[in-house]
Amino acid sequence: MKLTVGIADDHQLFLHSLSMLISGFPGVEVVLEALQGDHLLQKLAPLPEKPDILLIDVNMPVMDGPHAAEKIAAAYPAIKMVALSMKDDDTSVISMLRAGCCAYLLKDMHPAELEKALVEVHSRGFYNADAYNINYRRLILKTAEDEALSISDRERQFLQLACSDLTYKEIASRMYLSERTIDGYRESLFEKLNVKSRVGMALEAIRRDLVRLGQR
Repeated sequence: MKLTVGIADDHQLFLHSLSMLISGFPGVEVVLEALQGDHLLQKLAPLPEKPDILLIDVNMPVMDGPHAAEKIAAAYPAIKMVALSMKDDDTSVISMLRAGCCAYLLKDMHPAELEKALVEVHSRGFYNADAYNINYRRLILKTAEDEALSISDRERQFLQLACSDLTYKEIASRMYLSERTIDGYRESLFEKLNVKSRVGMALEAIRRDLVRLGQR
């Protein structure tokens, strides 16, 4: 049984190149291509069998990635969505996670990692690149996932705000703290969640049900 994939990206050359690449992965078939978010919704509707995974570009005209993902999550909750980004833009990608995506992928990633990500999303419903790019110090210090994380109330409050579109400076103002203290919370949570980026932290927070999306 094939893993079916749909792709939405407003750059035609990239869209078709990515489609050809993914179609070359064993057991994977691209069944839908769209240049915009609204086109993606239009093409999804008549399909008798929806794709298992949708790769959705963050920045598209008419209907961008977050709006498209939000509508797809509401209409087709069984479809797993993955954000595609040209760069590691925290604010844009986190908006995709809040809309229902379970992973984010950079467009310059290695094809082998892309294939691995698709398999992980399909089998586990989640993929966090940070979890596969950790150094040995983080690995040694990592606690077992089934052990309770020791997160303070203030760290939890910071984590909730970090999963929004607020900048770190705005978070510091919202919490009536210095930016240096906020930096300390960030580094502490990076260590505790075994991640290296804000997006990786948000993914882990969502996966572990440490935050409630839609709240600030």
